Amino acid sequence: MTESRFRAVKAYKNETFLSSPDARPLRILAEYLEPQSRFDELRVRDTIVFFGSARIPSREVAAAELEAAKAGKGDLQRAEMRLKMSRYYEETRELAARLTNWSKSLEGTDRRFVVCSGGGPGIMEAANRGASEAKGENIGLNISLPFEQVDNPYITRRLAFEFHYFFMRKYWFSYLAKAMVVMPGGFGTFDEFMEVVTLVQTLKIKKRMPIVLFGMEYWNEVIRFEPMVKYGTISPEDLNLFYRTDSVDDAFNFLVKELETHVLGKGGNGEFLADKT
Repeated sequence: MTESRFRAVKAYKNETFLSSPDARPLRILAEYLEPQSRFDELRVRDTIVFFGSARIPSREVAAAELEAAKAGKGDLQRAEMRLKMSRYYEETRELAARLTNWSKSLEGTDRRFVVCSGGGPGIMEAANRGASEAKGENIGLNISLPFEQVDNPYITRRLAFEFHYFFMRKYWFSYLAKAMVVMPGGFGTFDEFMEVVTLVQTLKIKKRMPIVLFGMEYWNEVIRFEPMVKYGTISPEDLNLFYRTDSVDDAFNFLVKELETHVLGKGGNGEFLADKT
């Protein structure tokens, strides 16, 4: 028998097909099944998600930029603002570390709360960094973008993900989350926050979802919710769907109380409505 010069390619190894529009359902399904497999293997079922700008630097980086700008190597006004905004990086880092230490100290339960971010720089890096410094596993749900979104070095390697589809990434943010912290951010942060609030408002997320909107000066200037009540486009009680604060201590105490009451306490099963439909 002569050896054939041609060998057919198995469908699941055909990269041209897998990258085609016809295979889009397979790619979407892969971004559901592959993360699910890893989360199951590593027993991750409860997360605390941090949202925030990829452009907010650490205090160390911002201080160095300011010194350079004072020496004539950069925009002084921009450097001063970046130093001011760096407080949110450091406060994210502190809050993530404290929540990780609290989770690690829990006794009499198999529940653990794993810090999760979008996996990139800025506030995302700060969240992963804080959890890592507290010697806790942490998650990075990255997404392929033409700019900004490079894996930060603090993510637990087995829990580093790279998504193509925003909606699948958002699914994993929401599905495992038992709490969310929204730091100052841009369009992406605003989109993530408003989508989650809408899901809670419409009971598409049935579980109790404490949401902290952190950074009063920033958010009070960027968006005002009260006129929406005034004009009747939301109900007054919708303002209670999230908790506004400017204090790490306050945010920590609020989140711990919520998680202890509604997840660790009696009847706190953390159900997600999609599980029932």
